[in-house]
Amino acid sequence: MPSATLEALHRYTRCESPTGDARALAALAEVLDADAAAAGFHTARETHPTGDHLIWSLPARGAGGDPILLLSHYDTVWPVGTLAEMPWSADGDVIRGPGVYDTKAGLAALLSAAGEIKDQDHPEVRVIVVADEEIGSPTAGDLVRAEAARSRAVLGLEPPHPGGDLKTGRRGSTRARVEVTGVEAHAALDPDAGVSAIDELVDQLLRVRSVVASRPVLLNTGTIAGGGRTNVVAGRAHADLGLRFSDPDDEEAVLGELRGLRPVRDRAVVAARLLSHRPTWRPGPAGTELLDRIRAVAAGIGQSIDGRPADGAADTNTTGALGLPTIDGLAPYGGGAHARTEWVSAGGIAERTALLAALLTA
Repeated sequence: MPSATLEALHRYTRCESPTGDARALAALAEVLDADAAAAGFHTARETHPTGDHLIWSLPARGAGGDPILLLSHYDTVWPVGTLAEMPWSADGDVIRGPGVYDTKAGLAALLSAAGEIKDQDHPEVRVIVVADEEIGSPTAGDLVRAEAARSRAVLGLEPPHPGGDLKTGRRGSTRARVEVTGVEAHAALDPDAGVSAIDELVDQLLRVRSVVASRPVLLNTGTIAGGGRTNVVAGRAHADLGLRFSDPDDEEAVLGELRGLRPVRDRAVVAARLLSHRPTWRPGPAGTELLDRIRAVAAGIGQSIDGRPADGAADTNTTGALGLPTIDGLAPYGGGAHARTEWVSAGGIAERTALLAALLTA
């Protein structure tokens, strides 16, 4: 791996960039945009209060047709200050640090590859680097759909399967909030005058669990909040749910049930809303053809690669579900995503840099 690529990854890792921290994201965005410009990209942004999405374009050279779109992100799950407990290190093939695997090494590999090919013939290359991917990209969906609609293929720069295989499909992923409004009252002197939002929420969660019980759906109640004092009947409560789907029909059925929730108690008000939504991406002919093409290009530079569906979700859910040629997992291999054991392979960065350069000039 070129020392410049390792140095770039080091700089990106030192710029801690948790989702929603606009100041921290802005600092890394400046670094990334400068490196993208040095690699030949034109840079632009779609601004949002919680962090800007970066939009890079490498003009075509000696090749026509629709652009290739690459999707990545620069937010991480790690809060500012994590580096003090989980410092950057490079020991042989193993590079550690918050966000190195998911997915700052992918950005370093891409920009290194772009720098190598900018004087070679290639089609237009478009890149979206999302600021809120780790919470479902709630502000990026329209941008991703618009760019993908005019692209010949979509390549995702998320981490691959263990060992390096690519991702040809993904579970649908939805974050939903169930909100309940009750009626406050003194819990001892006049409890019947109140309606407990917490009790109502518990019954609604049991109802949701019964809906998914007979389906291959993953349901996680991630957070619950409500009430305030033990001597006051709770007036408000809510729960945030994480749902994963392997089949679009199950997805449609469960989300329909969520939208149709009705209160069990008189005077309670129940509502459900989606915080983020990534549709189920099932493998299809367009993706199979693209995977075959990637296999052939990889073989041409001495690499062997395969692909299969994945459980996790990403922005490629959005493009794959539209039936567009989409393959993900093109970031370097490693392990420990979202864990303190996070690491990425130095050799994997070199391999992916070579593969990306070959794909963008094929």
